[in-house]
Amino acid sequence: MTGRNYVFVVLYFLAGSYVIAAFTRTTGIYLLEPLVRKPPFEQESIGEILTDIPWLIEEYFIHNFTIACIFGFCKLVKEQYLAQQKTLLLEKEKAETELRALKTQLNPHFLFNTLNNIYSLSMLGSPVTSKSIAELAEILDHILYRCNHTYVPVSTEIALLNNYIGLEKLRYNDRLKVNFKHQIDQDVPIAPLILLSLTENAFKHGAGEDIGNPSIDITLELEHNCFRFVVANSFAPQPNSSKAERIGLDNIKKQLDLIYGKNYALNISANDDIFVVLLTINLNHNDLKNTMPIG
Repeated sequence: MTGRNYVFVVLYFLAGSYVIAAFTRTTGIYLLEPLVRKPPFEQESIGEILTDIPWLIEEYFIHNFTIACIFGFCKLVKEQYLAQQKTLLLEKEKAETELRALKTQLNPHFLFNTLNNIYSLSMLGSPVTSKSIAELAEILDHILYRCNHTYVPVSTEIALLNNYIGLEKLRYNDRLKVNFKHQIDQDVPIAPLILLSLTENAFKHGAGEDIGNPSIDITLELEHNCFRFVVANSFAPQPNSSKAERIGLDNIKKQLDLIYGKNYALNISANDDIFVVLLTINLNHNDLKNTMPIG
């Protein structure tokens, strides 16, 4: 807006304020006073009303301007509230869309690896092929029909891990040592598939690349809404393994950011050919008190 436009705005504002003040004063004298006062009584002429600028400013302009400011402020607050609610809704929809996209990236990857495992068993004519198919069916049932909400009971995630570990054990037999310990004091809701992703990562980049006797230790603890999940796997360093592993962990971190925000910590370390991922979540935050239906 140019300087000339500002001048016009100020002039329009002053002229409009003068007209409103004069109209209010005239209405009060010629319409309201006759209703409350008994004649005869003196009244200001229209000319006196229009020329008594100090009185119009003191008694009417300031009063009308104050009322206008109050209504304008209320309208501004309302518009800001509606805009904020719209922004929050859009952010929520965006987060849910991104979360669905991340899960879509994960599930085909997991399915592809598992089908490869079953294919290897079938090529060897293993008698446990049918059992592995049954376990895969249970895993797919969980992924497709029980993970449609933001949260699921932690007990169902534990069952999912047991099925997945059992499926992987069929592939590696006694060469792979897997220890899965879990202890929970209550069946609280948590984000689905995160634990499976971390476990799958350990199998893919640990047991899948270790030509010796790989080992994977998994610990899940939940006490007083403090969740702790540790996955430690032996690994043989490969030229591109760290990059591929990083992509999978970045995917997991994005999901955790969308769901838990600042209420989690994901620590990763590698020492003496042992890769360790530690996930801790504070389940006391308010977002979980009004969760979506779990199941």
